[in-house]
Amino acid sequence: MASLTSHCAASSLSFPSIYGADFQTIQASLIQNFSTFISYSNNPNSGDVNAQDLHLCNVTITHTHPGTHDKVTTKIFLPIQPPWNERLYTVGGGGWVAGLHPIIDDRMYAALAGGYAAVTTDGGVPSSNVADDWALLSPGNVDLYALQNFASVSINDATLAAKSIAKSFYGKAPKYSYFSGCSQGGRQGIMAAQRYPELFDGIAAAAPAIYYAQLFVSAFFPQQVMNEMGRYPHACELDAMTRAAIEACDAEDGIVDGLVANPDACHFNPFAIVGKEIDCADSGSNLSISEAAAKVAEAAWNGSRASDGSFLWYSHGYEANLTADESPVQTTCSANGICTGVPRSTWTDWIRLFVKKDAKFNAVSMSRKEYAETFIQGVREFDSIIGTSNADLRNFQDAGGKMITYHGMADMSIPFRSTRHYYDAVREISPNVHDFYRLFEAPGLSHCTGGAGGQPLKLFESLVQWVEQGVAPDSLEATNASNQTNLLCPYPKRAAVNDSIGLLVSDQTRCR
Repeated sequence: MASLTSHCAASSLSFPSIYGADFQTIQASLIQNFSTFISYSNNPNSGDVNAQDLHLCNVTITHTHPGTHDKVTTKIFLPIQPPWNERLYTVGGGGWVAGLHPIIDDRMYAALAGGYAAVTTDGGVPSSNVADDWALLSPGNVDLYALQNFASVSINDATLAAKSIAKSFYGKAPKYSYFSGCSQGGRQGIMAAQRYPELFDGIAAAAPAIYYAQLFVSAFFPQQVMNEMGRYPHACELDAMTRAAIEACDAEDGIVDGLVANPDACHFNPFAIVGKEIDCADSGSNLSISEAAAKVAEAAWNGSRASDGSFLWYSHGYEANLTADESPVQTTCSANGICTGVPRSTWTDWIRLFVKKDAKFNAVSMSRKEYAETFIQGVREFDSIIGTSNADLRNFQDAGGKMITYHGMADMSIPFRSTRHYYDAVREISPNVHDFYRLFEAPGLSHCTGGAGGQPLKLFESLVQWVEQGVAPDSLEATNASNQTNLLCPYPKRAAVNDSIGLLVSDQTRCR
């Protein structure tokens, strides 16, 4: 430990050598006796971690890709105490953050507590989570080098750099390399499997933001429908719709537990409860559910559509909270009851900055025709850069890689059927996909964490066991905030109790 402590200096570390990258600066500082608690809610793929008395070498390096005028910053935590377990843990980001952020620092500390060397990167873009800070070089011109860094290149660079720094610090390279992320981070993990198949031995990629261009425009669809109608229902109307759908479809999975574990059997008609009177706290009085609310719910549940009704992309499940902050049908209402839409900025950022390339563009003004054209244009221009849609993972499989994804069926940010679509596409190319990649759909789970359903807290532990011991996870247990535990099964299987589909974990519960 003493020798490693003295070795934590920039002068003791060698610059990485990566083709196409020019490393410019390296800094190293010693951190001792650091303690923190990381909640499972900020630690996707793992549970609570009480990190105590950590000793580490905090290394920050910067590099550029000559000719692009970019600057990529990478942070590496090298454990001294607890001792290094000879594994590397790359942490993904979220939103418009590639990874370098205080929230991500906590996930790195959680990995460090387990003996992992941890790494993350800013992807060459500001960590402000504001796309306006970097998306456009000028009106009409997207910074494609920055987008490419954010999309894929930086994860490869940062991980290779961390492997090099670890070897310089410890005198040996990592035996195993892992990736963990959710949402944007989940997309980064799947992108790594597609483009850098030998980079990681194991990838935990939860609720991944894949099919990037399709995702953001389709998520905007309920707002598009409200804008076209010029009507913005009260949140209580959509909340009543959600409750009615869950109540109607709950028993379809064989157990009445407030969750929709078999959404494919659920065909709730939102127009069936138009006119029903509800107590609306938002308005301070009772009101009747409007036809406009039914149309918006239909838009949120049944896929985004062109003007001729043709399907564009998946929208959200019946369990998703449609009206919470940054949800598909968020609205705000004045004291006199006039409501307006509140679209999530991530969706409108994509539309105005990347597709329209105009920071002043207002998506509220789009006709359905322009909406569909925007969808198509985004896919055409950016799928090859950030779409993360390539379903050919044969090189990842040949390299011995293993990957696990979970996706909440109550996810209000990324539709779970988008991930299912990808998994089915992988299976078309690799019928034995189950041998190297498994998807677990989680009833009632919101985006990455939260909701009535459970989060698989030992997913990463299962991934390590699969990589290093060859034991694949045949099921996962998911735990919610009330400490209730559900059984998750690898898609397309579902949990079953006494021949009925359900979730209760017991000696009789099986995946079928």
